[in-house]
Amino acid sequence: MFEQRTWSPAVRRAFPQVADLVYAVVSVWISSTMLHNWPDPHGYWRHADVWAYVLIALVYLPLAARRRAPLTVLIGTAACVLCYFTLAYYHVVVVSGLGLALYTVAARCPRRVAAKCAAASLLVLLWGARLAEPGNGPFSAAFVTVMVAVTWVTGDRSRRLAERGERLAVLTEQLRLEQEEKAQRAVMAERMKIARELHDVIAHHVSVISVQTGLAGYVFTSDPKTAREALKIIAGSAREAMAEMRRMLVVLREGTERAQEEEGGDHTAAPGLGRLDQLARRVEAAGVSVDVRITGASFALPPGVDLCVFRVIQEALTNVMKHAPAANASVAVHYDEAAVRVRVADDGQAIPVATTAGPAGHGLIGMRERAGVYGGTVTAGPGPQGGFEVELTVPVSRDR
Repeated sequence: MFEQRTWSPAVRRAFPQVADLVYAVVSVWISSTMLHNWPDPHGYWRHADVWAYVLIALVYLPLAARRRAPLTVLIGTAACVLCYFTLAYYHVVVVSGLGLALYTVAARCPRRVAAKCAAASLLVLLWGARLAEPGNGPFSAAFVTVMVAVTWVTGDRSRRLAERGERLAVLTEQLRLEQEEKAQRAVMAERMKIARELHDVIAHHVSVISVQTGLAGYVFTSDPKTAREALKIIAGSAREAMAEMRRMLVVLREGTERAQEEEGGDHTAAPGLGRLDQLARRVEAAGVSVDVRITGASFALPPGVDLCVFRVIQEALTNVMKHAPAANASVAVHYDEAAVRVRVADDGQAIPVATTAGPAGHGLIGMRERAGVYGGTVTAGPGPQGGFEVELTVPVSRDR
């Protein structure tokens, strides 16, 4: 197996300059050799002298800098070629030098500038066409005209391709940055989703366990039956919390389809309004009376919306347990053609907004984020008759 060799950026940048220098030196040598050895028995051209070789060197050697200063190199080359033609030396040996300088200008300069340079180069070459052998003047003029046209068109096309490549490079970089930003947003959204799930699962069940643990400890000796009931509720809440945590971890690791395959019953299925009665009983066991009312023609909600509604109700009741444990709570769920509306209220002391949305908790923030995913809204605040109210509206159509 052959190893692929990669050149450093400095080498890749220097390679074209070295190639141009080699081309210039080799062109001087070839042109000088042709000028020295070209037969001229009829004396059509001026005898080659030191000035001829100097002009050939001045035509080709500046081409080593053609990429850095194309316009300057073309002007200098054209001037030297004009002098060479005016002195009537053998004309063919310098034509390629002017052609390469013109190509570089067409490939690197604006089209308007390149067109003017092409016209000037054509005039210089037509001046040199007078040095053609007798009978070949028209052919020589036609040849240099076609050569200038082809050189200009080729260079112009090369320039357009280079500009297109630069635009594609810019667009590619923009696409890469957009993809990175999109990936970062996706990661942030996933983090927020995980945070909401952890908060909803842990906060509710830990609150139930905390209340029941206090109750069991308080009546452990005076009312063993109540203590045993509290311990049963604690065990049930712990099992349910573990089941929901397990389901969430399976979703995070292997996806929703794998989680659905592993669901063996209601205790492992994703929670929804079908478990609203179970949630109410668990909250009532913690000492908060819950009245559940469902109005309207109920219908199956999309899984995401169903989970969203359930989590908002769960979080609202959890806040009642934490901040108004002796209150009476009511949960009203209303189905209509365009939305599902939920109202959770209690008659206890109003819960300060800073308590649930500040540094100590993220309940209201999580509710609003959940609802926002599905185009819903959440409002929360003191009720008109006292206590605290949370209202959720999630748009959903029954025509599915």
